[in-house]
Amino acid sequence: MKHKRARILILGVGNILLSDEGVGVRTVEQLEKIHAFPEEVELLDGGTSGMELISHIENREHLWIIDAVKQAGLQPGDTIRIDLDDPPAYFQQKITPHQLGLSDVLAAASLTDCLPEHIRLYGIVPLSLDTGIDLTEAARRGMEEVVGRIRGDLQEMGIGSRAKVQSSRFTVHG
Repeated sequence: MKHKRARILILGVGNILLSDEGVGVRTVEQLEKIHAFPEEVELLDGGTSGMELISHIENREHLWIIDAVKQAGLQPGDTIRIDLDDPPAYFQQKITPHQLGLSDVLAAASLTDCLPEHIRLYGIVPLSLDTGIDLTEAARRGMEEVVGRIRGDLQEMGIGSRAKVQSSRFTVHG
C-alpha cells in the first residue's frame, strides 16, 4: 500500500553549525516541538542537502521553504514571505551560501515536471554566520514571527494545528 503524500511540505534549510544560517532548520524543529499538524502537512529538516531533496519535494501542491536570507533594506531578525513565480531563478541570486544547491534542486524538479505548484519562501535575516550552534536573539525573534505566519497561513487554508506544549518562550537547543 502506497503512503499518501502530504500536500504541503514545510522545508527548513540551512547549516546549523553557522549560527543564524541554521534558522530555517531550527524553525522546523520548533514547529515540530510545539505543534501537531494534520497528515496533509509534512515538516522536513533539509539541512544543507542538495539533489536528494527532489524526492521529498516532487509532486507536492505546496512547498514552503524556511531559510536565512540577505535582503537589502532589512535588518537582522526581520522576516519576509514571498510567493515565488520562478523559484529556480530566484534562488540563483545566492541569498544564502547553500542556495545554489537549492536552485539546482528546484530547476531539476521543474525540468521533470514535478515542481510543486505553489512555492513560498519564509526568510529570516541573520545577524551572525559565525561558527556556533546557537541562534542570536535577532534570529530567535524572526523564528517566532515565521512560526506565527506559518500557522496563520495554514489556518487561512483551513488547516489547523494544535499545541503540543504550552510555552511562552521559544527555546532552541543545539
